[in-house]
Amino acid sequence: MPSRVAPNHPLPAEAPFAPDLPVRLGISRCLLGEPVRYDGGHKRDPFLADVLGQHVEWVPVCPEVEAGFGTPREAMRLVDDAAEPRLMTVRFHQDHTNRMRRYAKTRVRELQTLKLSGYVFKKDSPSCGTRRVRVYARDGHLLGTGKGLFAEAFQRAFPLTPIEEEGRLRDQGLRENFIERVFAYHRWQALSTRLTMARLVAFHTAHKYLLLAHSQRHYRELGRLVGNAKPYSIRELARTYGHLFMEALAVKTTIRKHVNVLQHVAGHVKVALSTAAREDLHEAISDYRNGFVPLSVPIALIRHYVRILDVPYLKDQVYLAPHSKELMLRNHV
Repeated sequence: MPSRVAPNHPLPAEAPFAPDLPVRLGISRCLLGEPVRYDGGHKRDPFLADVLGQHVEWVPVCPEVEAGFGTPREAMRLVDDAAEPRLMTVRFHQDHTNRMRRYAKTRVRELQTLKLSGYVFKKDSPSCGTRRVRVYARDGHLLGTGKGLFAEAFQRAFPLTPIEEEGRLRDQGLRENFIERVFAYHRWQALSTRLTMARLVAFHTAHKYLLLAHSQRHYRELGRLVGNAKPYSIRELARTYGHLFMEALAVKTTIRKHVNVLQHVAGHVKVALSTAAREDLHEAISDYRNGFVPLSVPIALIRHYVRILDVPYLKDQVYLAPHSKELMLRNHV
């Protein structure tokens, strides 16, 4: 069952794409401190459990326990073929591949009803690892790497859903990007179920600078799609836009990209600022470019000016508040 938390969204409730449900994420149960690993232990992650957990609703999953292998249990690993590995126990070589695949098929169907906006998997797990999971020959030597069986089934069923491994989330840039994508996908889910052309235009307009911070190519392509949407049915438009939107946000941001966006955004407020205020804003952006301050500093200054000058176009820009400020993610990038 999901763990209950209060909804927490960085958007005004009146926005046409503001979600009315909390952000719901799947997670490997051991990362929340549950003793479900093969040795009866856990891998509790303090950031996920104590920090992010205040802003999302977790849906804990442990494929090996839920498939009936018990705790404690014999350790398992992937064997035979990196492209189509088997799931086998290490000591007695019991083959649990078919049992895990049957479980994964059923569990994925259940998860489809929960409208997950993301998933955090346990790295290196033969069931949950999403990348570089070791695959062995039966004699024990390393053949290569692959994906955990459940993680692979999940990715096939949820191609747009942001996923990440907990180990990679220790990187501040990857953490900020993942959570940004989770919140963005949550907003898109809310919109796509009641999509109209007017709502799509509003959604795209509000996300323009966020898109630009990731990929100019996608920014232009999505702009052309929205500007020439008449030949598409709403269903086709939702499918095409959603794919490109999430593909764009998966492209890594850089300091250079952020500076470009900050300068664009600053152009909307500079004309109304005093000379001293313009210089302060220019200095904040320059300091960020040179690595003296984090992204949160120029963003906070711009948001201050947007608020006191009441600039409607910028007030609605998701780039200025893509996720809950309490997470303080932009204090580290």
